[in-house]
Amino acid sequence: MSLRSLVDKAKESLKKKLFPAGLPSWRQWKQILQVLTKREKRQLIILVLLFFGSAVFLGINFYYDHTELVPAPGGEYIEGVIGQPRFINPIYGVLNDVDRDLVQLLFSGLMDYDENGRLIPSLAKEFPTVLGDGKVFEVNLRENLFWSDGTKLTADDIVFTVKIIQDPDYKSPLRANWIGVEAKKISDSAVRFTLASPYTSFLENLTIKILPYHIWQDISSQNFPLSPYNLSPVSLGPYQIKKLEQDKEGSIRSLTLTINTNYYKKNPYLNEITFRFFDNDKDLIKASREKEIQGLSISNPKDYETVEKFGFQDYHFSVPRYFAVFFNPLKSETLAENQIRKALNYATNREEIIKQALLGEGKIVQSPILPEIYGFSSPTTSYEFKPETAKEILEKAGFIMNEAGIREKTIKEESTFQLKSDLKLGSQGQEVRDLQTCLADPTVGGTEVYPEAKITGFFGPETKNAVIQFQEKYAKDILEPQGLKKGTGTVSKATRTKLNELCGKKPDKILSFSFSLTTVNQPLLIEIANILKNQWQSLGANVEIKTIDIETLERDVIKPRNYEALLFGEVLGAIPDPFPFWHSSQKKDPGLNLAMYEDKQTDKLLEEARETLDFSVAKAKLEEFQNSLIESSPVVFLYSPDYVYLVRKEVKGIKTKMITDPSKRFSGIENWYLKTKRKWQ
Repeated sequence: MSLRSLVDKAKESLKKKLFPAGLPSWRQWKQILQVLTKREKRQLIILVLLFFGSAVFLGINFYYDHTELVPAPGGEYIEGVIGQPRFINPIYGVLNDVDRDLVQLLFSGLMDYDENGRLIPSLAKEFPTVLGDGKVFEVNLRENLFWSDGTKLTADDIVFTVKIIQDPDYKSPLRANWIGVEAKKISDSAVRFTLASPYTSFLENLTIKILPYHIWQDISSQNFPLSPYNLSPVSLGPYQIKKLEQDKEGSIRSLTLTINTNYYKKNPYLNEITFRFFDNDKDLIKASREKEIQGLSISNPKDYETVEKFGFQDYHFSVPRYFAVFFNPLKSETLAENQIRKALNYATNREEIIKQALLGEGKIVQSPILPEIYGFSSPTTSYEFKPETAKEILEKAGFIMNEAGIREKTIKEESTFQLKSDLKLGSQGQEVRDLQTCLADPTVGGTEVYPEAKITGFFGPETKNAVIQFQEKYAKDILEPQGLKKGTGTVSKATRTKLNELCGKKPDKILSFSFSLTTVNQPLLIEIANILKNQWQSLGANVEIKTIDIETLERDVIKPRNYEALLFGEVLGAIPDPFPFWHSSQKKDPGLNLAMYEDKQTDKLLEEARETLDFSVAKAKLEEFQNSLIESSPVVFLYSPDYVYLVRKEVKGIKTKMITDPSKRFSGIENWYLKTKRKWQ
């Protein structure tokens, strides 16, 4: 029986008992307690309580039935990150994870990404108009766009930003993407971009965040990196900087953002976002355990479960990126051999890496265009784990295991030294120079025969005396067959034959299956490097691991291409364009061709793929490129990891999606919330 039925029955029973003649008047009501017995008074109180309890219950039930829980403004979200902000500036910030995160929250671009990683208009009113067979992109701006200081955004800001990036004096790492592009103001609310050639991925260029012209216009290229605006920018995104806190040493310990009320979209629900900066994973995880932070990203999957126990939920974002070992044939004669690179591919157990180091949080990669993400066909050639095949390849290539368990290849060296003419006092030219070089060789004559060791190309008295000394040193082969006891100082047949024998013979060259593997000084990548070392060591390879912090690696290793093999990751865009990573024009910095790969046919395929406006044509070109590159094996593709983001469970509104870069996890920041309210349906 329901509560309502029970109350009604009790009311009717008490009414009949107390008022058999009908309900009393108001005056009688006021006297009711005086005529009731104690038992009847208790029944009346129970009746009243049941009545009001029922009314409250029904009211609450009605409220919940006719309202819904929705996000409400308010609250502060605190995130912990490793590192320090250096340049909260769109033209420099791409090099630093912390800077990228802050630029994403403080700035906006003409285009942006939605929750599924697809390109959408942002500051642009709609998608650009494409003209001139794909060479011209015209963009119209939204109305009423304002910077956080109240200044109106115009086409001048867009043109200024592009020109700063293009100017080599400003040293923007984005410059390579903007070479050959002309940005021109059509009106205050319209910009035209003219390209040297069609480029289907140019829409992604338009996701660059815009700088305020009125702030930066008078700052020189030398002072650009030094400007205080790099840490206190005028913003264009959903948030602006509220305060920055430093310790006694000047390191930034926290940075708090507050809502930018001039943002063109709706205001975010979160009133503030605070970033706290840490030096390492250990300190970051400690802060999560002590509930000092509400969100974090950690590089080592082995720490995920630990953090989840502290009340955090894991969000998995699909990212078009992969990790691989890039071989530099210009720094390693061993790795310059294609057979060596193929053998290393077959000797790599990618499943072991994903299972042991990533705890299953990753997918095997065999191609530079990630066919599973972009919907391409898989490569026709792939390198499954086949250690026996790897050994066969090495043995056929002449690499034999030595006593130390390292493979070596003996290479017969051919000498170019060959004296053909008779030489004597007064002779001159290259053959005389070769003669002098031979006589000065410690293994042939050295200080005993030719102490002067002058390489002049002129056969003078010193050279003649050296020839005499040489002839008498090897008299048994030169003088005695001719019945001579003293040297003549003339290089004739017998002397020439002995010189050619001694200087024309070069020792065999031993090419060792040894190389160094360089990577970032991070626990996960160090573990993967050691797994690779062990796998390749069983093949007979001697691998030296070098670990370097990310800033030093980028500056001193990657830019000058100073490595033999590099374990590193590359991030693609929403529109697949492998040109920056594999075209021969990108072998030098700021290009990203880390394997120094060069092939005329694949260059042509990459050029044609980025110039066509027909996706089916581009797809066919990229699939052909993929197969050609894999056959050359300039790299060992390893895995593609998900980006795992750990957030406390009270933080709502985060949607799992594909992102092109970890900083894009904030793409939907306006929808994140901590507080809720009920709204009538």
